[in-house]
Amino acid sequence: MDVVLEISDQFLFDYMYAYLLPVRPAPYDFPGKIFDNATTVSTWQYKPATAYLTLEPSSAAYGSAWVRDNLYRQGLSLFFILWIFGLLTYFIFASLSYIFIFDKKTMEHPKFLKNQVWLEIKQANSAMPVMALLTAPLLVLEVRGYGFLYDTLDEAPTWWWNFFQFPLFLLFTDFTIYWIHRGLHHKSVYKQLHKPHHKWIMPTPFASHAFHPLDGYAQSLPYHFFPFIFPLQKVAYVGLFVFINFWTIMIHDGEYVANNPIINGAACHSIHHLAFNYNYGQYTTLWDRLGGSYRAPEAEMFQKEVKMSKKHWEAEVKEMETILKDVEGEDDRVYEPETKKSR
Repeated sequence: MDVVLEISDQFLFDYMYAYLLPVRPAPYDFPGKIFDNATTVSTWQYKPATAYLTLEPSSAAYGSAWVRDNLYRQGLSLFFILWIFGLLTYFIFASLSYIFIFDKKTMEHPKFLKNQVWLEIKQANSAMPVMALLTAPLLVLEVRGYGFLYDTLDEAPTWWWNFFQFPLFLLFTDFTIYWIHRGLHHKSVYKQLHKPHHKWIMPTPFASHAFHPLDGYAQSLPYHFFPFIFPLQKVAYVGLFVFINFWTIMIHDGEYVANNPIINGAACHSIHHLAFNYNYGQYTTLWDRLGGSYRAPEAEMFQKEVKMSKKHWEAEVKEMETILKDVEGEDDRVYEPETKKSR
């Protein structure tokens, strides 16, 4: 994440911190003519975060009392990066998925909530800043060199590690998220932490990040713990973080592309939202199979005309309501009126 932080410093944060926390009173015409002699009052020296990219700092980089390697500055900057990146990823890609992939007929389902899309967006936006605040300290540790992130490919423990790190990352995070997710379904914490995400019986792509903040944070921990346990190339780390956010949106889009027995895709995850106690996995069905919680999608789920039929919906609702009584008790959700859905 230090590469992302350096780019953000270069084009945004250097100017922001120089303006808000100048090393000396800011010139009257800042930022037009910034800190011509500021290098004389700062001992910070530029060192590229990666050998693959060099961004020569502007004079603004030397103009703040909080230089780039200041602990508090790094924490605050990473908080904003996480929050803003999360918002951009969420709104851009969840919106694209909603517009071009999500089948709007799903909104006629008996268990689609009143004003659901708005409620999903509201929940996600209330969770993201808290999740960013909780996650930022881990990124600070990574940026300050406490993990096993490496830069160039020849810095890997061995040449094949540059390839092996990807399946290992997916295997590790899939395993740990499975147990965290399953633990969040325990009756002692489910209603307080995980129920807000299960409010969406028929989720849209906007439900992808609509968690209780502690729920979302807990399920994100394996991604950030991995580089404290295993070596990971730093650009790969950023790429995997982006992939994770894409994947989270994809498994909530309701588009059942392939009935693959290995991949825990949208069909498997839709079963989880409807039947609660199955398919806790993130990427694969492996741990659900080993843990006895796997439920294979029915063949009719991949036949759109059957999947969207009232007969199929009635069967889903009947089972969902039976399971819900055991998991939650009374259903306190507010659904769309039938009169509105029939229009």
